[in-house]
Amino acid sequence: MLEDLLSGAWQSVVFGIVGVGLMAAGFVLVDLLTPGRLRDLIWVERNTNAGLLLAANQLGIAGIVFTAILTSYSDFGKGIASTVVFGLVGLAIMALAFVVLDLLTPGKLGEVICSPEPHPAARVSAATHFGAALIVCACIA
Repeated sequence: MLEDLLSGAWQSVVFGIVGVGLMAAGFVLVDLLTPGRLRDLIWVERNTNAGLLLAANQLGIAGIVFTAILTSYSDFGKGIASTVVFGLVGLAIMALAFVVLDLLTPGKLGEVICSPEPHPAARVSAATHFGAALIVCACIA
């Protein structure tokens, strides 16, 4: 029993590290998709548009990691590998969704997201990011 508990705790730590790493990659992705430095936009300039997009991205990645863990293989190594693969696929699909939305709308979406004025496009972009993540979650299950 103690062995099972320690094994489960260890696996939780490893999955947690993988999840946090994927969320950090999500931060980098949003930073690359938007002009300027994301940390300055959100924490210094208090830009709600950029904050909303990043929040949707982080929740989307967390959802993908959650789903991958929940449906994980009984083999721990395969479970970690599938979590990493689906997390990276999710990030790629979120980036693709951002680029497609940018092509379908007037102006540059990255500039709109970085605007200090709240903009409805930020909500649409956030929904697109989260929706892309939900598509990946459905593919995992």
